Amino acid sequence: MSPTIGVIVFPGSNCEQDALEAVTSLGAKSKLIWHDSFDLGSADAVIIPGGFAHGDYLRPGAIARFSPAMESVFAFARSGRPVLGICNGFQVLTEAGLLPGALQKNSGLKFLCKPVNLTVRTTNSVLTSQTVKGDGLRIPVNHFEGNYTCTEETLEELQDEDRILLTYEDNPNGSMGDIAGICNAERNVVGLMPHPERACHPLLGSTDGQPLLKSFIESSEL
Repeated sequence: MSPTIGVIVFPGSNCEQDALEAVTSLGAKSKLIWHDSFDLGSADAVIIPGGFAHGDYLRPGAIARFSPAMESVFAFARSGRPVLGICNGFQVLTEAGLLPGALQKNSGLKFLCKPVNLTVRTTNSVLTSQTVKGDGLRIPVNHFEGNYTCTEETLEELQDEDRILLTYEDNPNGSMGDIAGICNAERNVVGLMPHPERACHPLLGSTDGQPLLKSFIESSEL
């Protein structure tokens, strides 16, 4: 039976349909979950998509973190189930404390929307299990606040525990350690700024997002 991927939608989300189409094209079932619902229903995994949740007022993800659906995502994550935050979703996960660090304004203070080259740093996560360490991936970014920052202590912890999943080959936003994606200590909650759902079809210029989303779908079946 195909797993069901739930996609949380906040006022201001704008990538939920992209995520639905991508995971469906890779063989999963999918459904939208409105942010004010506590019920994740039959979801086997959860995606928090890109966009501008609640208009990014205060700071990206700061309001979305308090939505009722996030209480259920907390419990879902604590049970060991897969959770993926893409772009604004990554920001929401850091604001919620499900991932360490924070995302701040790009170092050049400019909105970025372009393909970037990434390097896979570990295959030990729900996002990278079907990749090869050292693989190069070309996936687009679309953000103004994608500059990952954390304390030196946290960076050292991420490095020592092999929790940096993806790095930029040519850092576009100033992220500490060239970080493009990380996971939690249990390795089931992941966040990344690039958009794998926008790199799943040849007509979009790249299919390099497929192994990432296939990994995520497969992890939900375990």
